[in-house]
Amino acid sequence: MTPTGGPSRGRGGGERGRHGRDVARVRPGQRPPLRIMTSTLWEYPSQHYDGASGSTMQGDKSYVGATPSWVIWQLLQRYTRENDLVVDPMCGSGTTIDVCTDLSRRVRGFDLAPSRPEIERADARRIPMEDGVADFVFVDPPYSTHVEYSDDPACIGRLDASGEDGGRAYYEAMSRVIGEIHRVIKDRRYMALYVSDSFRKKKGQAGGAFMPIGFELFGLLRSRFRPVDIICVARQNQKLGRGNWHKAAEEGNFFLRGFNYLFIMKKEETGRPASAARSESTPRSYNRARDGRPL
Repeated sequence: MTPTGGPSRGRGGGERGRHGRDVARVRPGQRPPLRIMTSTLWEYPSQHYDGASGSTMQGDKSYVGATPSWVIWQLLQRYTRENDLVVDPMCGSGTTIDVCTDLSRRVRGFDLAPSRPEIERADARRIPMEDGVADFVFVDPPYSTHVEYSDDPACIGRLDASGEDGGRAYYEAMSRVIGEIHRVIKDRRYMALYVSDSFRKKKGQAGGAFMPIGFELFGLLRSRFRPVDIICVARQNQKLGRGNWHKAAEEGNFFLRGFNYLFIMKKEETGRPASAARSESTPRSYNRARDGRPL
């Protein structure tokens, strides 16, 4: 990926482009204590937090993009209890596993390319779990093709959200992931998806290619879950402080990615009409856009 798009992110549950300031700049013991955040704007000066169990790092800081562990901490404190079963179908470097261990939650993490023994090998489109057993699901999916996570041809991170197919293959794959999350989670329990929009400068295309991945995935989530809230997570990537990146954005008339979406959703099947349980293979917004109708 070129600097024009800003930092980006791929397979979930791990980091996708340093969404917190480098840990060396805010050392263990210097980090502010974690407290429940009460607004929809979240920011914390480190990728990791100092855990009650003495942990100072969750996941692997050298992994090519791990979810900020404090984001997962916030979610688990609000939407889970001790011994609840948490599932991460795109577990990356295992950040979710470490946060669950710190907070005494049971956990199962899956990935196409497991980075450690605790992570089970599986495709997020086919989660090897029974129906309705998870108390909470967290997922941090690929944000198109900006980062290479695996040489596995099945990797969703190989599907371009701005490709010649208009992103159809990417959104179809993510629809299947969301369908599996809906299947494995218990009724009246919560899930969260962490994602960013993306931008790629394209030769010969004025303005480049903007990919509203967040909006598209939110549409897919709404077809199965009830929205609870949308959080804006500020990205404190070191690259955003580099003058050359900002100069390129100004001269090229584009924007660097300054935040990630955190969509919090609830499964509500009890008393829901059967007609409401849609299982679309592509986002409705995708189809409307193709038809020339407003999104």
